[in-house]
Amino acid sequence: MELIDKYFPDLTEEQRRRIAALYGLYADWNAKINVVSRKDFDQLYLRHVLHSLAIAKVCAFADGARILDAGCGGGFPSVPLAILFPGAHFTAADSIRKKIAVVEGVAGALGLRNLTPRCVRVETLEERFDYVVSRAVTAMPEFLKLTWNRIERGQAGSLPNGVLYLKGGDLAEELALTGKRWYVYDIPRFFDEPFFETKKVVYTPKK
Repeated sequence: MELIDKYFPDLTEEQRRRIAALYGLYADWNAKINVVSRKDFDQLYLRHVLHSLAIAKVCAFADGARILDAGCGGGFPSVPLAILFPGAHFTAADSIRKKIAVVEGVAGALGLRNLTPRCVRVETLEERFDYVVSRAVTAMPEFLKLTWNRIERGQAGSLPNGVLYLKGGDLAEELALTGKRWYVYDIPRFFDEPFFETKKVVYTPKK
């Protein structure tokens, strides 16, 4: 928790309790279903929880905002973000049933009523969302094909509605292929840890 408190000192006691519970919950699930790489599980708070929360440093979601975590895996970034923004609603979607079982178990144990796990391919969803978040699921042109039509124009947070994506490395060519204007936020602007040296939050608004 020290790492999270360092960058998010104003958490409520409920938020702190839920974040502190993540290690034990994911350890239990990981023993059954390997959703977090075992070689870096001891770095869960750095490599998964804090990394997810980098999105919160770029955009604060308003109460009532609807956010889709497309290809959520074991629940990153949606589980930490749902803890941080209890007034927003998150849909965590993944087509792999065992991963959604983990998200269901973690969300249920935490009492996260603002997070709905869905075992579904995101392109088949009929709902509309204000934001889509994700962490390195696929190349950006393909990702936008799957999600762009699910986003409604408007503004349900500190940035206009759009895509917020966690990615690393040199992204210029990949982003250029989408034909959209991207804003790139280097995560070391927010977090000091060397792990984030090449990591970014990339954002494009739905205009």
